[in-house]
Amino acid sequence: MAAGQRKIFKITLLGDGDVGKTSLRKNYLGEGFKDGYSMTIGADFAVQRLQINYQDFVAQIWDLEGQQRFSAVREVYYRGTSGCLLVFDISHRSSFENIPSWIAELLKNNSNRVVPMVLIGNKSDLRAIAKDPIMREQSEEYARSLSQWSGFSVPYIETSAKTGENVDEAFKTLLKIVSSFYGSSDGLALTPYPKDPGDDMTGAAASMPRKMKSKKKGRI
Repeated sequence: MAAGQRKIFKITLLGDGDVGKTSLRKNYLGEGFKDGYSMTIGADFAVQRLQINYQDFVAQIWDLEGQQRFSAVREVYYRGTSGCLLVFDISHRSSFENIPSWIAELLKNNSNRVVPMVLIGNKSDLRAIAKDPIMREQSEEYARSLSQWSGFSVPYIETSAKTGENVDEAFKTLLKIVSSFYGSSDGLALTPYPKDPGDDMTGAAASMPRKMKSKKKGRI
């Protein structure tokens, strides 16, 4: 890499609508938190310049709208993804149960290749008042199953875009994993295929950990 040249990483934020992806991005960039849900139209984009281990990087942060009607719009934004934050709302179980579908969509639109991931349980400040919250043990177990499936270590981090809890840690953790994976070579390396993907996307999706059992049974 030429002196003074920055490596560019494309980071995507994936998850259902209203899980707090935009608030996480804005909090990380120092834009503060706003109550209420403001829908992203297709995708939103921001740039963060940073230094990891004395090397300069540019993170292109793509915030993809989670509503189903924007699925066709999202497809183009997955291409070239270097790493992703898989975001769910701790206080809404369906957003956790939909994480496998988001991974499948990423694979389908990113040449069926796996990238470094961090599983994010957002809105940790709402756990105490939620009717059926996702417990840390469930999320950690699912992160371990994702690690076994993907071949990457997939950390689990709980965040609150409202209080700022662990927001910086979430982004920094992913960026460190991404920078370590891609190393010092110029350009973006090809990311690995999932284990035993089969001949097409169907095989890859079938090998993905996906079953989510309720907390009453104590396991995922």
